[in-house]
Amino acid sequence: MTVTLADILEARRAIRGVADGTPLVPSPFMSDRAGQDFLLKLENMQPIGAFKLRGALNAIARLPEGTAGVTCCSTGNHGRGVAYGARARGMRAVICMSELVPQAKVDGIRALGAEVRITGRSQDAALAESRRLAAEEGLAEISPFDDPAVIAGQGTIGLEMLEARPDIRTILVPLSGGGLAAGVAVAAKAIDPAIRVVGISMDRGAAMYHSIRAGRPVEVEEVESLADSLGGGIGLGNRLSFPLCRDLLDETLLVTEEEIYRGMQALYWEDRIVAEGACVVGLAAVLSGRLPTLDGPVATIVTGRNLDMEVFTRVVTGQDVTLGARVVKARPWRA
Repeated sequence: MTVTLADILEARRAIRGVADGTPLVPSPFMSDRAGQDFLLKLENMQPIGAFKLRGALNAIARLPEGTAGVTCCSTGNHGRGVAYGARARGMRAVICMSELVPQAKVDGIRALGAEVRITGRSQDAALAESRRLAAEEGLAEISPFDDPAVIAGQGTIGLEMLEARPDIRTILVPLSGGGLAAGVAVAAKAIDPAIRVVGISMDRGAAMYHSIRAGRPVEVEEVESLADSLGGGIGLGNRLSFPLCRDLLDETLLVTEEEIYRGMQALYWEDRIVAEGACVVGLAAVLSGRLPTLDGPVATIVTGRNLDMEVFTRVVTGQDVTLGARVVKARPWRA
């Protein structure tokens, strides 16, 4: 089982007019810091505020008529995408999440008419509940990342970026379960194998990063993070997103909570964009000097805007942020 460019082109037809066509805009501030054109793919402009709508819609479009409903595990945005797509088809949706998911994301999913199940303090616990619902109640399970239709849907982002700017040489992709990174890498490498695709995560609980280094899916401890959307395991039985990320990503790297904090400030104060911490790992990598060599135009994906506004306000106004036992110390923005 794999995902091809043909699958991504088919996904584009399935989501057309609902979840496609988000802007790709330049960031003058980041272009100056990178020494190259630096482009932002604004998936925070999606109807649900996040890129996850693409994969969820494509997966739901492929379900047979008469499907009883859908279920999934989620750190927030995938669940919102599944809830949105299920409501459009008049289907029941049950979204399983851990206790670490911010309340704002839970509320957003309920507002779309879905049921929410909170279980445990890890993505693995939420996954177990989703699989139980699929087995016992006949719901169709839609993985947030290890599903070919979901990966193909996310891959449409790569198509749009390279159609708008064929000269892009490096794509910086937020890396979690790997659905986004795998889809974008499949599209980019099919169009031009020389394009550099870099997966970036936070330095605490980065499951895909550590799995690639171990050569197999591994478990990680999940903790609170400014990049909460990047949390969660990839599943020890991962069949698709792990091998695709392992084989297609040119590099993977980590950024700290302090670097994410600064990236959120930069995106807000310099580009006037409200976005989740997960969105700014590409900016954080450049601003911290972790990507010193960039050859040609660079693009990253602003993946979503579904965040805790109280935490966001503390970040952009330069206040301390408490993440469980960790405190990210105040740092007023200075360009």
